Amino acid sequence: MKVTEITATEFQSMIRTAAHRINKNAEFVNSLNVFPVPDGDTGTNMNLTFQSGAKAVLESDADHVGELAQKLGKGLLMGARGNSGVISSQLFRGFAKFVEKKATLNATDLADAFAAGVETAYNAVMKPVEGTILTVAREAAKAALKSAKSTDDTVIVMDATVKAARRALAKTPDLLPVLKEVGVVDSGGQGLTFLYEGFYEALSGESSDEEYVPDEREMGEMVNATHHQGAQTQLNPDDIVYGYCTEMMVGLGKGGATKSFDYDAFREYLSKFGDSLLVIADEEVVKVHVHTEHPGTVFRFGQQFGSLDKIKIDNMRLQHESIIEREGEMAQEEQPLADFAVVTIASGDGLAELFKSMGVTYVLSGGQTMNPSTNDILDAIKAAHAKQVIVLPNNSNIFMAADEAAKEADVDVAIVKSRTVSQGLTSLLAYNPERSLAENAAEMTESLGNVVSGQVTQSIRNSTIAGLEIHDGDWIGLIDGDIKIATDDRQQTTLDMVKAMLDEDSEIVTVIYGQDASEEDAQVIGDAIEDEFPDVEVEIHEGDQPLYPFLVSVE
Repeated sequence: MKVTEITATEFQSMIRTAAHRINKNAEFVNSLNVFPVPDGDTGTNMNLTFQSGAKAVLESDADHVGELAQKLGKGLLMGARGNSGVISSQLFRGFAKFVEKKATLNATDLADAFAAGVETAYNAVMKPVEGTILTVAREAAKAALKSAKSTDDTVIVMDATVKAARRALAKTPDLLPVLKEVGVVDSGGQGLTFLYEGFYEALSGESSDEEYVPDEREMGEMVNATHHQGAQTQLNPDDIVYGYCTEMMVGLGKGGATKSFDYDAFREYLSKFGDSLLVIADEEVVKVHVHTEHPGTVFRFGQQFGSLDKIKIDNMRLQHESIIEREGEMAQEEQPLADFAVVTIASGDGLAELFKSMGVTYVLSGGQTMNPSTNDILDAIKAAHAKQVIVLPNNSNIFMAADEAAKEADVDVAIVKSRTVSQGLTSLLAYNPERSLAENAAEMTESLGNVVSGQVTQSIRNSTIAGLEIHDGDWIGLIDGDIKIATDDRQQTTLDMVKAMLDEDSEIVTVIYGQDASEEDAQVIGDAIEDEFPDVEVEIHEGDQPLYPFLVSVE
């Protein structure tokens, strides 16, 4: 099949098929996470990012590729989650800018657009690292440009693009030593390759019959029409126990299913993770709706039974806040903006209260298990209702989305790039609303080095990191983001981690216990620390954070 001109129809088909392909393979991309931690979410982030752009394209009736590309770029930007999602959005933002005035695309246009996307993405990343999604994108674009010099067939150009992406992906372990050590290719590069493969399938006519068509109404049939209506304006967002309205459709037995489906057992298991659970199934498909704090856990469970053909997540706390804001919009307009506000990102009611007690204006729910999108962060900045806003991401995978939100905001925003909750809390000690935004950002950023951050979680697979042998189920201790400890005992791992964090200048150890630990568990660890290090003061707080039973800081 030869295609010399990509019309709006072909372009929408490319986006639809790519969305379907990344959606089907999101969990595989997650599995390529270098660290064997349970919150590896590159696939989830890239999938949700691309679905946001695909929705904008597929809902449009524009017959101009340039117009559709603009919708794709904007949708990706506002839906971008995690660094991989933001870089993906930049690749297609550059693509969209190049084709902005083109009603159709020929082979040369397609190749040039890929190259423009690479240039935009590299410019957006302060310190580009080879062996990542950027490498895959660059090599794929080079192949596209070369191919376009000898053919007018976009199918051939796209085929060359895909093959080059696969070759570059296979070489990522040679460029990034940690990938070779763990034995995986780059997860972001794999996600991008899936997208390019989707483009090729659509252009070549090799698309499967299972093409993805985002349709919110299909999931909506499971829920009573009054489900999201009624008393919402009377609710306090802080009272919402399960904040993510999570939906999925599972194609039973497809996509490498590892378990057979039993309705009662399936429903009973999901009931542990939230409320408002609805499960509708026939012999081929099961549809799920649940309110939960752990969408990723729900999706991982569902994928054991088949392919995730449609997934959807709504942050209900933000939705409720938006509704409340709209109801009182005129009243709010009469209220002057505050001079300063601080927005932080954290997962867990205890952490939210801890941040608020230290002067944070608005806590956006998210972090390790669910990176908020650019739009989520932008909404949080707006909700802070201030002339100047400081954002604490508390996770390096949120930095790029926060930067993009700051660019889109109508007020002055500074991002203090805290990598952990511990750094975020410490930075607040340097916050002074009497200083300027720049001065606060500088002082808070400088204070990030005053704390050593520790995290305890459980390994989800066998691995070897920096010579440390890790077994599936081991408890692992991360110090400032690097895995340093691994044992089969949670308390021992935590104590060994804290000992490695301490030095002669250490004065305070703060232990924040999560959903899977108790105050008593934390107190046992605190007592052990004080017994061995009598000059160190131990503070214990409830955080309610998922997946990480203990977060520890040493100052």
